[in-house]
Amino acid sequence: MQDKTLYTITIFSENTVGLLSQVTSVFVRRQLNIETLSVSASALEGIHKFTITVFCDEDVVKKVVLQIDKRVDVLKAYYNTDEELIHQEIALYKLSTPDFLKIESVEELIRKHNAHILDINENCVVLEKTGHYKETQDLFEELSKSIGVLQFIRSGRIAITKSKVERLSDMLAELDKRHKSQDTN
Repeated sequence: MQDKTLYTITIFSENTVGLLSQVTSVFVRRQLNIETLSVSASALEGIHKFTITVFCDEDVVKKVVLQIDKRVDVLKAYYNTDEELIHQEIALYKLSTPDFLKIESVEELIRKHNAHILDINENCVVLEKTGHYKETQDLFEELSKSIGVLQFIRSGRIAITKSKVERLSDMLAELDKRHKSQDTN
């Protein structure tokens, strides 16, 4: 059996009520755990982009993408490995201000992890860190060991391909070209 790989599945659709439920049901039926999920508007007007990460083998991810692609409201679905993408996550850390100020080299800690202070008041400090999973996890672990973390949240992955344009743009351009050639015939 092959080792499981982390795949990023990208789904383009119109903003349709109920589509998220339909998409997640594909994973449930195959007993696949979604690691991260984010949905937002894309660079293409009126088109939304789902970014889902899942550990599985390539045969399984191909089948999942084909099944998702068959949905009426889905324009196109793709899968990629980390090497084909530029990706990030964002994490927020809430810490006790008195404890935070006890750290000997607060500035060094923030610089080391390329973190930012979003808010500070007499009760708490909120730090922000963007990066890959391991980077946000490393800061969480360091803070947990040194002073404790009151609250922690990490977003789902956001990702773009390393290619010049979205793969959907190429597909839409090809469809437009076909329609224009059919109109002239």
